[in-house]
Order: sequence, then structure tokens, then C-alpha cells
Amino acid sequence: MADVAAPVDKSGDRVQRMFAEIAPRYDLVNRMLSGGIDVWWRHVTLERVPPPASGAVLDVCTGTGDLALAYARKSGPGVRVVGSDFCRPMLDHGVEKSRRAGLPVEWVEADAMALPFAAASFDVVTVAFGLRNIADTSRGLAEMARVCRPGGRLAILEFSLPRNALIRRPYLWYFRNVLPRLGNAVASNSSDAYRYLNASVEQFPSGKALAALVRRAGFATVDVLPLSFGIATLYVATKEA
Repeated sequence: MADVAAPVDKSGDRVQRMFAEIAPRYDLVNRMLSGGIDVWWRHVTLERVPPPASGAVLDVCTGTGDLALAYARKSGPGVRVVGSDFCRPMLDHGVEKSRRAGLPVEWVEADAMALPFAAASFDVVTVAFGLRNIADTSRGLAEMARVCRPGGRLAILEFSLPRNALIRRPYLWYFRNVLPRLGNAVASNSSDAYRYLNASVEQFPSGKALAALVRRAGFATVDVLPLSFGIATLYVATKEA
């Protein structure tokens, strides 16, 4: 019988400490390990879920703010863009990036499982590569549904695993053997952050399983769009009116 991998430790303190350690080189490692394709993934997200003509956008688990900044860049002057994250060092990099780019983003230090916003505050809610890091996925999705207005939209951009065996096998070898060593070497840390990345992606639900959790949280429809042979997946949902 094959060994069953131990569940990934996603406790708040562990995840917060881990991202604080890798924050200084987080963007560099992302570009390097993805070959820059993560920029295209965010472009697709904005094409599928554009900012409203007026209103507000919330990017949960924003990290260093790449997706929040992309929305700010594409939004008109009547749109409020907010990036929230519970790791202050990651947010600090987002603040500096928005200052350099001259893009108006509100940065809020907040836990995704207890968002400090009123119900139905946002027309668009997004989360990119952060949903799997929330200790309780269903609770995080419920909070996103709570702050999203009826008829508003949710975009989840998350890593996944290719389903095609010819692509899946070599990708898993790279994902398990090369990516963790390279990531940990460049973003030196004591948390084995890029081994966590590998394990958290492999254990996280994707496709129909994640779509079911999104619907259960209060979203009426969920479209699932695999990207780059399924290395990432975009989920687009609409909140029940």
C-alpha cells in the first residue's frame, strides 16, 4: 500500500512566518520558477473578470500585490481597489510597488477568515495563489462570499496539476525535485517554503472539487478554466442574487 502524505501544516503562525521570511525575494522567485507565465495568468484573470465601471475590488491574500496592482492599473478613477493579507512584510512590498508605480491601492492587514469589511462591500473579489494557504478553505470562501455584493463576481487563480499523463509525470518530477530546491536556495528561509508549496498544491482540491466548495459558499455559477496545460486553473464565480 502506498504511503499517504501527512497533511500540510497550514496553521496561521506557520504560514505567516514562512511568507515573512521569503517576502524579500518572493517576486523574483515567482518570475524565475514560472518563467514569467504568472503575468499572463493574471492578464487572463482581468480579461475574464474585469474591474467594474464604478465600485470596489478586493484582492484577498494579496501578498506583494501583483493582482491588486493589475486591477488598479486597469480600473477607472471611480473604482476602489483594496489588497488584504495577514503577513505585514508581504504587504510592505506591495505598498512600495504601488508607490513606485503611482497606483492607488488600499493595503489592509487582515486575516482572510475574518475580513474587516461590511457585507456586500465589493463588486469583484479575487484571490491569486492564496486560497490554498488559508487554514480553513470553506471559512475563507464564506468570508469572500459575505463581502461580495449579490450578483458580484469572484475570481480564484490557483495552482493545480495537469491531468494529461504525458505532461503530469515530468511536471510532477520538476515540481517535487527541482522547484523546492531552487526556490529555497534563492529565497533562503528556515521554513522550507517551497517544499510547502509543492505539498500544499498536491493536497489542495482542484477542478470540480474546488468548484463545489465555491458553490457551497454561496456562489451560483462557477466556470473552471485550466491554464497552461492545467498547471494553474482560473475559477470564475457569480454570487447568488
